[in-house]
Amino acid sequence: MEKAVIDVAYVAELARLELTDEEKSVFQPQLENIVKYVEKISEVDVSDVPPTLHGRAIVNALREDVVRPSMDRDLALGNAPRRSATEFVLPKIVEGAES
Repeated sequence: MEKAVIDVAYVAELARLELTDEEKSVFQPQLENIVKYVEKISEVDVSDVPPTLHGRAIVNALREDVVRPSMDRDLALGNAPRRSATEFVLPKIVEGAES
């Protein structure tokens, strides 16, 4: 496998970052070490490891649905700048949508 050569100035340009020459000299070896580490990790055989989203199995991690009293409607609407009977009135925020 070929060694990847990455120029910190080029990466900074892609990220729209302005780096001083001093910052480039600090970040270049750091970037090279990161690339070396990623190359080292890619050498590990993971062919027998199933793909996962989490380190441990999470199955139906849901809370119990319990009915309980909610806030009084008038209290909830009390500080609303605008309301219509029992609803909040909000400004239209979707551009181009027709009513």
